[in-house]
Amino acid sequence: MFKHLLSVLALALLVTACSSTDADNRDANRPANTDITEGSGLNTLDSPMPDYVEGTQEALVAHVGDRVFFAYDSAELSSNAQRTLQRQAQWMEMNPNLRVTIEGHTDERGTREYNLALGERRASAAKNYLVSLGISGDRVAIISYGKEHPVDPESSEVAWSKNRRAVTVVNQ
Repeated sequence: MFKHLLSVLALALLVTACSSTDADNRDANRPANTDITEGSGLNTLDSPMPDYVEGTQEALVAHVGDRVFFAYDSAELSSNAQRTLQRQAQWMEMNPNLRVTIEGHTDERGTREYNLALGERRASAAKNYLVSLGISGDRVAIISYGKEHPVDPESSEVAWSKNRRAVTVVNQ
């Protein structure tokens, strides 16, 4: 009887440990040091950076965070976005030969021309902040995709908040 009870308990623990939810699966590519706050999307939280982080896109995503989010019709960096960019600057200092491109994105609302200009302002805001932290402007290119490359193609406030972003991409 005791052996049977112990087997059932072990099986229950195993099933619980291996289970996942839709939220777990949806966030599988999100770095461990991120959080979704104020409906603005992912933002890197304060957490210590490893002494050395390899200069790859995967390392950027996993240890630093590759994107910052913006309010509707804005290119102003939030405090969460500034913290993410501060970590990106530290990471770039640890990888001095690294060059990146910051991609500016918008949600689907507005004209193509307006959104291309807004995406450029967002990418420029992120670049200018990195430069203000000591990163050479020669190491950071920008491009705007406007509304052409949405992360979430739905037409909802949640989807739009994910699409209003600037993404840092490691140049190969």
